[in-house]
Amino acid sequence: MVERRIDLVYGGGSVGLMGLVSQAVHDGGRHVLGVIPKSLMPREITGDPIGEVRAVSDMHQRKAEMARQADAFIALPGGYGTLEELLEIITWAQLGIHSKPVGLLNVDGFYNSLLSFIDKAVDEGFISPKARRIIVSAPTAKDLVRELEEHVPERDEVVSKLVWEDRLNYVVPESEVAM
Repeated sequence: MVERRIDLVYGGGSVGLMGLVSQAVHDGGRHVLGVIPKSLMPREITGDPIGEVRAVSDMHQRKAEMARQADAFIALPGGYGTLEELLEIITWAQLGIHSKPVGLLNVDGFYNSLLSFIDKAVDEGFISPKARRIIVSAPTAKDLVRELEEHVPERDEVVSKLVWEDRLNYVVPESEVAM
């Protein structure tokens, strides 16, 4: 990221894999923005915070702010939280909320099972082939960044004007509710 002059927007913690990545990007002179719910700060930030830290009230605000600030999304190997945020950002792309590339850093085949599941869902008709192409994956960071830079998202003729804030305030009219 430093070599390519790419700044970092991430979940704000200073521990674990993302703590190492954020420290390396910051030490390399790039801007680092961590977005973290106030309730997670004592558990996720040890010592001095890395770069700029933007405290928000909850996970929904965190994801919305990260999505606004980022030009692309990359999931490193991780657990439930990574998977939840990854699937939500993929869903937002499918709905037309954003057209930013989504990448998986598939180190040592970490995401092979997930990609197989997604391919099975395409084969069974639960995910369209077009929606499958939302995800870019590569085994190394260098390859993934190159793939993301070259990725051209497919756009529907009618693009949703739905944004995160609309989701929070939208009330479905009774005439649109399917029973």
